[in-house]
Amino acid sequence: MAETATDPATPSLFSPYKMGKFDLSHRVVLAPMTRCRALNNVPNSALVEYYTQRATNGGFLITEGTMISPTAAGFPHVPGIFNKEQVEAWKHVVGAVHAKGTVIFCQLWHVGRASHQALQPGGITPISSTNKPISRRWRVLMPDGTHEIYPKPRKLETYEIPELVEHYRQAAINAIEAGFDGVEIHGAHGYLIDQFMKDGINERTDEYGGSLENRCKFIMQVVQAVVSAVGADRVGVRISPAIDHLDAMDSDPLSLGLAVIERLNKLQTDCGARLTYLHVTQPRYTAYGQTESGSHGNAEEEARFMRTWRRAYQGTFICSGGFTRQLGIEAVAEGDADLVAYGRLFISNPDLVLRLKLNAPLNKYIRATFYTHDPVVGYTDYPFLNLPKSRL
Repeated sequence: MAETATDPATPSLFSPYKMGKFDLSHRVVLAPMTRCRALNNVPNSALVEYYTQRATNGGFLITEGTMISPTAAGFPHVPGIFNKEQVEAWKHVVGAVHAKGTVIFCQLWHVGRASHQALQPGGITPISSTNKPISRRWRVLMPDGTHEIYPKPRKLETYEIPELVEHYRQAAINAIEAGFDGVEIHGAHGYLIDQFMKDGINERTDEYGGSLENRCKFIMQVVQAVVSAVGADRVGVRISPAIDHLDAMDSDPLSLGLAVIERLNKLQTDCGARLTYLHVTQPRYTAYGQTESGSHGNAEEEARFMRTWRRAYQGTFICSGGFTRQLGIEAVAEGDADLVAYGRLFISNPDLVLRLKLNAPLNKYIRATFYTHDPVVGYTDYPFLNLPKSRL
């Protein structure tokens, strides 16, 4: 049955929301998820179908991580936004999604050390804030479908870092040229920006290492460059201070999150405009992301972290990471989030918004097909609800 009526003054997962200059009809967001269907790093008709299936009038979609440069790939066949062919190809995706009245942002992504020579141009060594490799706890997906250990990365020299910032800036410009409504800067989940922020990875002794101020320098340079290029009202930022995905551990995640938020708030004040949103992943993401069972963390500590960051940030707050229908409803109703991003449930339920609204049964996702290259199987072949028109 459908969600029961609530106090009109209490926000609902299915009530409208104004996200900056964007008017949304509900608060269910498609989370960015790598799917490995962009053969040779170029979006194709399969991506058009996939995103269009999940588009709703007044909805909000965030693309999968999209490479800002040829060195950014951490999986085979992920899309890029760094050359003309990719920009032109993305226009077909964006046009189809816009035709359904949907807002869509492109997630700007560089994986840093979470890569392999086989995924790098000319077989070069992956770059990072460090020369420490990711531990053997994790494996990288190779082009032939096998998994290998992560190699030792090359630590970026201080003088090289501005070039990376420029790659983010140019990728943002390219995304707007492709028609995207905005961009999300991926500063989470153990990828390049997170490799600078987390003290469990960053052992640098230059201006980008050591203190919180120094470890936040790279992300803020990226945000400032992107904002200057496309405007604050077209920029979202994603962070995951309390997640150890890909060994991205920090000794004081609460303070790290607050340090980033303090700087984002100041940037907004200084430029006289708010960012579109801050997107924070729940700590339970790692457990849900790797397995369907096991410990999902300390719920009380998670809630304390997320609520502290939520109160501190001056703007739209999106949360994600293992949300069910009920958890999403509670997060919005209790003021813990403005919007809730869903990942795995959106993979297997292209009409997830409708299913959640009606409290209808959900298709089960098939993990084995998450990262295959088939343009249909496990990608666009999950069934929609078969309802009489009177229920739609």
